[in-house]
Amino acid sequence: MPRPTLEVADVFRHHGAAYREAHELPLEQLRVMRAIEVCRTAALGGHVEKCDRCDTTRNAYNSCRNRHCPKCQGAERAKWLESRKAELLPVEYFHVVFTVPAQIAEIAFFNKEVVYNILFRATAQTLLTIAGDPQHLGAGIGFFAVLHTWGQNLLHHPRIPFRGESTHLHCVVPGGGLSADHERWVPCRPGYFLPVQVLSGLFRRLFLEALGEAFEKGSLGFFGDLEPLRDPSAFNAYLAPLRTADRVVYAKPPFGGPQQALAYLGRCTHRVAISNHRLVSDEDGQVSFQWKDYRNESEQKVLTVPADEFIRRFLIHTLPPGFQRIRHFGFLASCHRKVKLALCRTLLTNPVTSLLPEPDQCRQMLEEITEKPTRLCPHCGIGTMVRIAILPAYRWPATPPPDTS
Repeated sequence: MPRPTLEVADVFRHHGAAYREAHELPLEQLRVMRAIEVCRTAALGGHVEKCDRCDTTRNAYNSCRNRHCPKCQGAERAKWLESRKAELLPVEYFHVVFTVPAQIAEIAFFNKEVVYNILFRATAQTLLTIAGDPQHLGAGIGFFAVLHTWGQNLLHHPRIPFRGESTHLHCVVPGGGLSADHERWVPCRPGYFLPVQVLSGLFRRLFLEALGEAFEKGSLGFFGDLEPLRDPSAFNAYLAPLRTADRVVYAKPPFGGPQQALAYLGRCTHRVAISNHRLVSDEDGQVSFQWKDYRNESEQKVLTVPADEFIRRFLIHTLPPGFQRIRHFGFLASCHRKVKLALCRTLLTNPVTSLLPEPDQCRQMLEEITEKPTRLCPHCGIGTMVRIAILPAYRWPATPPPDTS
């Protein structure tokens, strides 16, 4: 018998009030909790649907559309993916991961916006500089980067790098770029993008230099165990071992082509700290969820923590207001993406229509990445649910409507 469906929203509804009473939370975390708690409930309003065959009716409530909500990211992911299809090129695609050591992740815990912006800038400058070097590729590349800050156990800075278990940027890069005169497409060698050791050396230097500049400007805050780092000598000593750290850049196996890259985009771009399907139970004040133990050949295990600890781990991944965790660079930067992509396609020989999956594959992929239920009648399975009425959203100080879902 399948286990009952449990969602992060259920955990927040059951334990959120007590957690807020016991902890003083920043406004952004309070907003995230509130959004997830009322997502797809009568408080947000919605509409009434009726089957055109058997007259079955049901209430469909609006979603919160918060980017931290596990239930809302499917539709947002589908929209984003649809817009990315037109940007695919008929070349091999590469996957490069830029990681942040645990020591830096501890600083980022209290300085998210500053450190994450440094991470994006250092990553972009590293890839664009090395790719533009005639000794390597000698071309202007384009790519996008996605920020991930959580591990399988929801902690902010786990100790297993290069396996999805550290603060890192996923970079997806077409295999080649435009020549300096924009007269030709410069391809990468098959199966090989750029030397990882060279990328690591430059990235490490750029990142630590930018972090040092932020410290000198007073842009970093240090609290708790890190409070001694307010002293410049202590801060420099703390960073010293990182100046020779190895493998801060990791090259994963290439996708091989645009369709494989498209499938990856659908899975990774709009992830949140934990998806609903990983939750196992919420009983006696304890929340259990599935996780992969990378120390033991990715074995599937179940971790049980107090509800307060689960909420705390989830909320530490709340992004600063307005922070963009998906960014585009090079010829994919929004300021000149349209013009330069058209030029890339002109210089490449394959027709753009050959990049996209067949219609059947598109429908199947959309269903897989959105996890969105069909509009077929849940009772007869034949008719289509048609909207017949609007349910207004709750507005304080009116009495919240009853949730009849």
